[in-house]
Amino acid sequence: MAHCVTLVQLSVSCDHLIDKDIGSKSDPLCVLLQDVGGGNWTELGRTERVRNCSNPEFSKTLQLEYHFETVQKLRFGIYDIDNKTPELGDDDFLGGAECSLGQIVSSRMLTLPLMLKPGKPAGRGTITVSAQELKDNRVVTMEVEARNLDKKDFLGKSDPFLEFFRQGDGKWHLTYRSEVIKNNLNPTWKRFSVPLQHFCGGDPSTPIQVRSLDIEVDIGTTAEFECIHPEKQQKKKSYKNSGTICVKICQVETEHSFLDYVMGGCQINFTVGVDFTGSNGDPSSPDSLHYLSPTGVNEYLTALWSVGSVVQDYDSDKLFPAFGFGAQVPPDWQVSHEFALNFNPSNPFCAGIQGIVDAYRQALPQVRLYGPTNFAPIINHVARFAAQAANQRNASQYFVLLLLTDGAVTDVEATREAVVRASYLPMSVIIVGVGCADFEAMEQLDADGGPLHTRSGEAAARDIVQFVPYRRFQNAPREALAQTVLAEVPTQLVSYFRAQGWAPFKPPPPAARGPAQAPQA
Repeated sequence: MAHCVTLVQLSVSCDHLIDKDIGSKSDPLCVLLQDVGGGNWTELGRTERVRNCSNPEFSKTLQLEYHFETVQKLRFGIYDIDNKTPELGDDDFLGGAECSLGQIVSSRMLTLPLMLKPGKPAGRGTITVSAQELKDNRVVTMEVEARNLDKKDFLGKSDPFLEFFRQGDGKWHLTYRSEVIKNNLNPTWKRFSVPLQHFCGGDPSTPIQVRSLDIEVDIGTTAEFECIHPEKQQKKKSYKNSGTICVKICQVETEHSFLDYVMGGCQINFTVGVDFTGSNGDPSSPDSLHYLSPTGVNEYLTALWSVGSVVQDYDSDKLFPAFGFGAQVPPDWQVSHEFALNFNPSNPFCAGIQGIVDAYRQALPQVRLYGPTNFAPIINHVARFAAQAANQRNASQYFVLLLLTDGAVTDVEATREAVVRASYLPMSVIIVGVGCADFEAMEQLDADGGPLHTRSGEAAARDIVQFVPYRRFQNAPREALAQTVLAEVPTQLVSYFRAQGWAPFKPPPPAARGPAQAPQA
């Protein structure tokens, strides 16, 4: 499971702070806290205090880990500091604001009103927060060949390979080992890329050792070096070399991260498909998977809230298309595998996750559960929009489809075809299996064991499906489901845009090459 974890630093400024000091302006400081569950908050860090200022721009940044697959609720508190004690209880509160880290990174810069308490603004006070990823995203790409290598094997030619080492702590550390090329004295190895930080500690002037030959590779140029065998050199006066190593390509490039694309303006478009087949059971019966408990929830809605609450932060308009499949729908009661939950096919968008929940609750008594369980129509529906986005040839949009179902897919081959075609588009599919059915066919769509193939043999360009059975998370915290099903989305998004050669839609601000200051915990 690939969790998107990286360090981000937050820069904070405020405007129009209220004045608490008599005869002078306040001396503000910003405190950052994170929700750790159960109504508890933990302090992550503080900025410096700025003296006599109503519009402070704090120079000390606040650092924390970023996780795409969880909702990281943050609270910013602004205090007027008039003493030297670290406790804040004896300092005047100038206002606070709450948001998620996802909102900040997807907005690049987020401005919020400061509140003294819910419903009571702190005058005209506002807080502005911007995010920057802490990373070194440079990679070195090399292509190497050799000529006229010594014959080492008694009955055949050599089987050469390369090893690269970087110098550090008085030792040589292995950073890359190439593939072995059989029976070849003039091999050309596959082009490879290694993070620059790993390859040479981020410093292109660091000496690099290739096998037993000490050379200094000038990053950004090509070079040719002789292979010298020390023992042969001592024994034979006529010895020249044991072949040559030619670095055909050696260049440093920037490798964009998930946050580069998100902070560069990429919108993650979220679509939901809900299973209304007859195998769910009569919604009026407590045994039905669609039965709404006295609190108005069921497994379908719990899964929707879990995943949707994370993804919604990355869509600016918060309008989400929502569909049902496998039901007979009014007025002609024909079976539909792609009907709008709000019964408005020309405008199937719902306002926020709550809007989807409301549309689901209203649709439930108006349809007749039927069948079969066909995924292909909704996958193809979203794929049409993803194809339109791909035709723009930029990294401005990515699509995530959440399918909530109670049973195995019926249109297996059609679904395989749809998934394989969608794998060539900016799109991911998340399937949550509700209930206790046999979901073996879903596991095959997940394709963790290898690429998914159509009946005709066409292979998926990449793995875009993530399936989990809801029963695995019945007794777990709600966020655990989202952490599992969304963990692969950042990798899937980045792999698609990299394969297309598309940089972020809007160039993100230059990233720091490492923590400028130690993370405050």
